[in-house]
Amino acid sequence: MRPHVIAATGDPGLQPERTALAWTRTALAIAVNALLSLRSGLVAGEPWLVAVGVLLFAASGAVVAIGTVRRRHLSGDRLVITPPRGALVGVAVATLAASAGGVASVLVETTS
Repeated sequence: MRPHVIAATGDPGLQPERTALAWTRTALAIAVNALLSLRSGLVAGEPWLVAVGVLLFAASGAVVAIGTVRRRHLSGDRLVITPPRGALVGVAVATLAASAGGVASVLVETTS
């Protein structure tokens, strides 16, 4: 899929801000799930949950980077409407992993 690029109208409105906020919210949700996974993994002694938490933190950083690039694309001279396919797939996979990590961290029984 080729990116769809159009000329900027000079007044992009609030689109770049809304886009930046959406990417920031997604990164924050993934980071919170990373914390939950790390805590549950450390408390329950489950190394796989710790690994999921570390991977989710890395994914959260990647989402912040993608959001920054998207904000720049939308606020430049030429608007790049279509984000890269890899970025969309990566964020979808990271969000699913964050959801699975959050559910797993709640369901893990502590051994105390």
